[in-house]
Amino acid sequence: MEGTLLIVIVGLIGLALGILLSATVLRKKIQKKSETLLLEAKEKAEVIKKEKILQAREKFLQLKAEHEKIVNERNSILQKNENRIKQKEAAISQRIEEYRRKEKELDSIRANLNNQLAILSRKQEEVDKFHSRQIKQLEEVSGLSAEEAKAQLMQTLLDEAKNDAMVHIQEVLEESRLTANAEARKIVVETIQRTAAEHAIENSVSVFNIDNDEIKGRIIGREGRNIRALESLTGIEIIIDDSPDAIILSGFDPVRREIARLSLHKLVTDGRIHPARIEEVVAKTKKQIEQEIIEIGKRTCIDLGIHGMHHELVRMVGRMKYRSSYGQNLLQHSREVANLCATMAAELGLNPKKAKRAGLLHDIGKVPDTESELPHALLGMKLAEKYKEHPDVVNAIGAHHNEVEMSSLIAPIVQVCDAISGARPGARREVVEAYIQRLKNLEEIALSYPGVVKTYAIQAGRELRVIVGADKVTDEEANILSYDLSKKIQDEMTYPGQVKITVIRETRAINYAK
Repeated sequence: MEGTLLIVIVGLIGLALGILLSATVLRKKIQKKSETLLLEAKEKAEVIKKEKILQAREKFLQLKAEHEKIVNERNSILQKNENRIKQKEAAISQRIEEYRRKEKELDSIRANLNNQLAILSRKQEEVDKFHSRQIKQLEEVSGLSAEEAKAQLMQTLLDEAKNDAMVHIQEVLEESRLTANAEARKIVVETIQRTAAEHAIENSVSVFNIDNDEIKGRIIGREGRNIRALESLTGIEIIIDDSPDAIILSGFDPVRREIARLSLHKLVTDGRIHPARIEEVVAKTKKQIEQEIIEIGKRTCIDLGIHGMHHELVRMVGRMKYRSSYGQNLLQHSREVANLCATMAAELGLNPKKAKRAGLLHDIGKVPDTESELPHALLGMKLAEKYKEHPDVVNAIGAHHNEVEMSSLIAPIVQVCDAISGARPGARREVVEAYIQRLKNLEEIALSYPGVVKTYAIQAGRELRVIVGADKVTDEEANILSYDLSKKIQDEMTYPGQVKITVIRETRAINYAK
């Protein structure tokens, strides 16, 4: 037992010694390996350190080179700027020296000029004194003062210049008439001949025919209530007198007259005539007339080949059917002017569609929805401009009575065609008083000129014959008088077509044989 225990103890001791020896050997190996690894790490660190130092040195050298390059470039720019500044300073110095030299020269020239001016002033004084002496001598010899002589000379020169100018004007007018009159007459005549139109003068009354006089009493109503309702709703005066089978509708607005006529026709046909029914029928008739106006405007534009017009302008074109100008139906007049404008524009090589559009719309200012104080040409121009019409069309509308300046070739065409349409025989009528007053004004204008003995307005005011005294007016002055009269009449009067001014100067030698 003891032997076994001893063996175990010896074994344990041997095992412990073996373990201790193994641990010692292992520790030495580990220590040796650690030293080797540490040495390798130091060597690697030294190598990395040297590489980093080399890289840093290279980077430093690169940055240094770039910096030196930038510095050199800046120095070069500064050197160039400095050289340029020195050159400019040298140039400025040179200019300053040149200016100083020129200033000295100018001072010397100024001094010379002052001396010469002083000499000239003295000479001018001598000349003035001499001139004054001569004028006094001339005044003593002629018996006229200097101002009177100057006035006579100026008047003589003015008369000569005026006569020469009138001779030149007459030559130019004759030449223009020879070259342009024939062609213009041809175009106007062809335009008139190619545009046929009927003429019917509008009246301010309409006649409503009835079957028997019993209907008159029903229209009047009890105590006149029916006729009062009709007149208040339509704005038309209804005249019921002894005329058989007829009632007269009087009013200056053709639209209202048409509404009243149609309303009466419906009431008489229906048989029910009382204020409530009258109000209902008049309201329906107004809507019917308004729709008819729009249809007339559309049909007119289609007939004339005009497209793309604003619907408000189309409605105003339709309203023209119920308007008249000097008794001439406005829609018929506008259609005729449109056709005349298209024909004349085609003859002159212009745009006929644009001319036709301007001709149709030229009197659109006469049918506005609201009253305006503007002339109808200016009002029509504003309406056309509002509804985006072409500027040439707008100008033609505004200029056809010379309210604005003409800026296109269509404007004079519209003006001429408007005059042609209004001047056709039977197209228009004038109030007798206005016609007589126009003739008197023509004669009075001519009589206001010195040397005029008698004046006669003939051919319905289309020609003015002026008789002057042969001892008071010369042939040249007669030409001047004719020209001045034409300009004054054109500027101060309004008339259709044109007025021919004929100045007659004659010398009569009369003796009696006894």
